[in-house]
Amino acid sequence: MQNDTHELMHLYLPWKRSPSNRIIHTKDHASIQMNVAEVDQVIGRFNGQFKTSTICGAIRKIGESNDSILRLAKAHGIISKDWRGSRMWDSCHK
Repeated sequence: MQNDTHELMHLYLPWKRSPSNRIIHTKDHASIQMNVAEVDQVIGRFNGQFKTSTICGAIRKIGESNDSILRLAKAHGIISKDWRGSRMWDSCHK
């Protein structure tokens, strides 16, 4: 395919933003993409920007998407680095 300046271009560019560092292929229908809104710290409103994260289907298939989302949120600064999640499991299983 050619663009407006007559340069040859690929029709498909694979994603590689999964925590597993795997390429997300066109046939990976189990993969997801999330956009998390950035909020202005002063007024507490959406500032028009967001952080994008993708999880490949292989990670979701083995049940590791929760952990991957948590690691991505920590890496993007959405939650603090020392946040450990809910304590409900600890209190129920003593």
